Order: sequence, then structure tokens, then C-alpha cells
Amino acid sequence: MIENNSMELFFDAKSENEAFARVTAAAFVTYMDPTMEEIQDIKTAVSEAVTNAIVHGYANQNGKVRMRLKSIQNQVIIEVHDDGVGIDNVHKAMEPLYTTKPEQERSGMGFSFMEAFMDDLRVASAPGKGTTVLMRKRIGE
Repeated sequence: MIENNSMELFFDAKSENEAFARVTAAAFVTYMDPTMEEIQDIKTAVSEAVTNAIVHGYANQNGKVRMRLKSIQNQVIIEVHDDGVGIDNVHKAMEPLYTTKPEQERSGMGFSFMEAFMDDLRVASAPGKGTTVLMRKRIGE
């Protein structure tokens, strides 16, 4: 039986903090004895969620990103939240190749990658109220 655990991290919405968030998430799950593939999946999904918060949520302006991680038995739950501009149409934003920043050569694949690498993805957002990305992944199955 794996012990339940949790942590919360706040950091400035700066692109240089994306790597820190990714490595922190990977370090958090190590006691769960994940495979290298599971660690890579988590790092990729966290990278996409945090990058979205910085680039789209705050448009590279000042702000804070909150990342919460929780392990419950054999799964990790990761929440990435920003208090940025929010998403007008979450369903549209989650379509592959959709981007609001084509001039920045954004691929529009962030949510698709999160969906591909995690077992569950939920996005809650409203204009002017920020965005919360909730991801879940089973470890060791």
C-alpha cells in the first residue's frame, strides 16, 4: 500500500520556472516507484500545463502559478492553476492545433499532449478568472 502524500508549490509565471516545476513533479512521484516512461509522461504534461499558464494565462506578464500534487494509493493528481485571463471556450481551446498565439509559432498541441500522457485531464476556466488544469495518472499499472 502506497502512503498518501501531497505538496503545493507557488512560483512566478516565468518561463525559466517551467523546468523547475517539471523536475519537482518528477521528484514528488519517485517514492511511488514509477517507470522512466511514467516519469517522462508526467514531466511532459506538467511542462505543457505550466507553459500554458505562463504564455496564455498571463501572456508573459507578472503572475503566480500554483502547482499541487497529491498521491492517492497508486495514482498522482496534479493541479496547475493560474489567475490569468482565463479561457473563453475551453472546448475549442482543447482542439488539436488550436492556438490563440500563432504569431509565436505555438503548435496548439498542449492540451492534446496532456491528454495523451495522462489518464485523465480536466480544465476549468472562465474569462478574467484564471484556469485550473487537473491531471491524473496511475503509477505502476
